[in-house]
Amino acid sequence: MAAVALNDVRKAFGTTQVVHGVQISIADGEFCVLVGPSGCGKSTLLRMIAGLEEITSGEIRIGERVVNQLAPKERDIAMVFQNYALYPHMTVYDNMAFSLKLASVPEAEARKRVDDAAQILGLTEYLARYPRQLSGGQRQRVAMGRAIVRKPQVFLFDEPLSNLDAKLRVQMRTEIKELHQRLKTTSVYVTHDQIEAMTMADRIVVMNMGKVEQIGTPLECYDNPANLFVAGFIGSPAMNFIPGRVRGGRIALASGIDCPLPGKVAIESNRKVILGVRPEHLAVSPEGLPAEVVVVEPTGADTQIFCKLAGTDINAIVRERHEFHPGEMIRLAPQLTFLFDPASGTRLA
Repeated sequence: MAAVALNDVRKAFGTTQVVHGVQISIADGEFCVLVGPSGCGKSTLLRMIAGLEEITSGEIRIGERVVNQLAPKERDIAMVFQNYALYPHMTVYDNMAFSLKLASVPEAEARKRVDDAAQILGLTEYLARYPRQLSGGQRQRVAMGRAIVRKPQVFLFDEPLSNLDAKLRVQMRTEIKELHQRLKTTSVYVTHDQIEAMTMADRIVVMNMGKVEQIGTPLECYDNPANLFVAGFIGSPAMNFIPGRVRGGRIALASGIDCPLPGKVAIESNRKVILGVRPEHLAVSPEGLPAEVVVVEPTGADTQIFCKLAGTDINAIVRERHEFHPGEMIRLAPQLTFLFDPASGTRLA
């Protein structure tokens, strides 16, 4: 196991900059998730750690070594790919043992490593099968087993669950988290699914347009988003954003609606702001803000209410059962709110 450090790492394809001075320190044994929308540079960053992509400038360290000029096989990493990348003509055993064969590991040691990994992943009875005879989840476990047998310092995961159905994704992310708790190997995991990031990570790196927007634990990013992008990306459903203006110690929204400033925030009067409130922080209350019901979606455990409030489409999630109908006026009381600067997107403290 080893720590991973990225110091001012940049990547350009010709004149196009895709990664802009990324600075990340990943502790030994940590499970770090790089999360962001498609095209934000997270997979490119992972491939640079693996050595599959050259860095334009900066420094990447794995343990005590600077690995900028090292080939992938010399970096002591193992990568799990999105499309499994299994050899179709090889059995599960041969797929898992292939890297050990290339490394000239003695056959007895290779068999022990494969058997141990197969037992951890529940693959023992499938070792004689071929990839075509396995389900998607089983193939992904084979891909992870192939990484485990190498006993690397760092595991790299490139959106490994994106090809699985929803139920299997939930199962597999639990298995990966349990596997990390057992092996304690430093892991860097790339995903665009913020639910995966929230449920699996020790720390999240939120990326956008090749830059790091925020680094923190899942709950730090949820409870204290640094800016509009993080606030809108972390949390499901996404945070509601309502434009307004500070007036007389309150926030004036459209249609003559106003609400108090959050907490003890001191902001000059007449300043434009964006009010942020998560759907789960809106409660149905006679003292709330007037909103028109558009669509009601009962899910069993709770009810999602899509409304129009102060001319803005918003979403509320309530635990109580309500008989709301489209066109009906209800009142929603924000329990916790955030303020952001419309120009910069920065959260206003």
